[in-house]
Amino acid sequence: MNPREYRYVGPADILEQAPPGRRGQAIVSQGDLAAWLTGQTAQDAGEPFTYVIDLGGTLRLAPQRSEHVACAGGEPVLGAGEITFTAEGGAWTVGEISNQSTGYCPEPSSWTAVAAALDRAGLERPPGFTHPIVFRRCRRCRQRNIVKDDHYACAVCGGSLPAAWNMDEPGSPVR
Repeated sequence: MNPREYRYVGPADILEQAPPGRRGQAIVSQGDLAAWLTGQTAQDAGEPFTYVIDLGGTLRLAPQRSEHVACAGGEPVLGAGEITFTAEGGAWTVGEISNQSTGYCPEPSSWTAVAAALDRAGLERPPGFTHPIVFRRCRRCRQRNIVKDDHYACAVCGGSLPAAWNMDEPGSPVR
């Protein structure tokens, strides 16, 4: 089964600011990651970075306050979230990782594509997201929601949230 592709579902004005054709740094090896982290002088290497998994299955990184859609060059992704790295035994490993991206709102099941990209890059990783997030869109008010403690109720209007992922249903406010 092919992994799900997630299109951008966040605010249109953020999408419009994403420079077309520019994407986050591709990381396909330990060397790529080490070189990129060395160049990130404005951010502590222990802080979370923005990541996406592009449609080719490559890990792409950007500084923490970057938008996921900019890291993806405005394109759909196989996964997105935040990631931290730790140095262990002369190599970089994934310390923590989530699917926290309110622009793409990927399902926790996107872990399969994320894990494959990390494995291809030779990065040791946890067995799953260290902070998985469940996203749903309210069918009544159309707001994006994070489901907490299996409470499927909209934080804005109180409406019921669907059990299945629905972030890109017709009528979503973007585009």
